[in-house]
Amino acid sequence: MRNIREYQTQPMIGQAWTGKHVVLLHCTTNNELIQLYKSFHAPIEPPRHNCAETLSQLLSIGYRIMAITPIISNQIQYVLVL
Repeated sequence: MRNIREYQTQPMIGQAWTGKHVVLLHCTTNNELIQLYKSFHAPIEPPRHNCAETLSQLLSIGYRIMAITPIISNQIQYVLVL
């Protein structure tokens, strides 16, 4: 039998959150936004239908492109981190 403490995490009340914000942007090769996924508290502006405009907005906020990956036929995924 496993100890129940292995599955429970203790909250760290009062400790500052030091994580990063992540945004996944799925676009077509024709510059159309398909979907935007983000971490819960990631700051974003309303996405546009134009993928380049959405990327421009995210870069102006301070996000950096960490990866660009072709996913399925005619689709690209951008991974941005702030």
